[in-house]
Amino acid sequence: MTIEARIRGDIEARIRSGEWPPGTRIPFEHQLVVEYGCARATVNKALSRLAREGLIERRRRAGSFVAHPRIHSAIIGVPDIGALIAARGEAYRWQLASRNSAFAPPEVETRSRGRWMALEGVHHSGSLPFGVEARWINVGTVPKAENADFTVESPGTWLLGHVPWTDARHRISAAAASAMVARVLRIREGDPCLQIERWTWRSGVPVTFVRQIFPGDRYDLVEDFTPR
Repeated sequence: MTIEARIRGDIEARIRSGEWPPGTRIPFEHQLVVEYGCARATVNKALSRLAREGLIERRRRAGSFVAHPRIHSAIIGVPDIGALIAARGEAYRWQLASRNSAFAPPEVETRSRGRWMALEGVHHSGSLPFGVEARWINVGTVPKAENADFTVESPGTWLLGHVPWTDARHRISAAAASAMVARVLRIREGDPCLQIERWTWRSGVPVTFVRQIFPGDRYDLVEDFTPR
């Protein structure tokens, strides 16, 4: 094994094990030169490859830091955030913040004034908040939701496992973090975020509407396609 490969392997092992969580500063190049007894060019090559692989982030004049893992999700379909995070080897946790009875949100086009449930919470990846969620569920369409324990399972995961949907719509936009979102996600107010709004229906009847906000550097939307 070359010295470069050993440097990369040691750093990657510390990141994968959680010893160095996202945001941790990697030792400076001159420190790694002394530790491994090699040329600075060897260290630079190892760090550059780790940066290309998305494991670390190199900042000019500041050094290198463990990168926040980016989650890749298909644009088409309704993803399970918990499953996406778990697939990366990160620990997933859902934190319910509030649960209340409500009417249909204004974003849902419906003549029904039936009962809805409004929920708010936070998705966590490892020890860090990953995204905030505000969701409305049509209790008339999904009566079982009233007895579901959303402190244990996120509403999105629960719905995917219990309620088949026939139609869905996404609206994806850029948004600046509000003061509340910034506080919850531990970012700065005004930082760029990815906002996803999603509607699902079953045979024309609304099932749920959700608005999710993620830091812009932690979520990718990916779609593979061929010419039609």
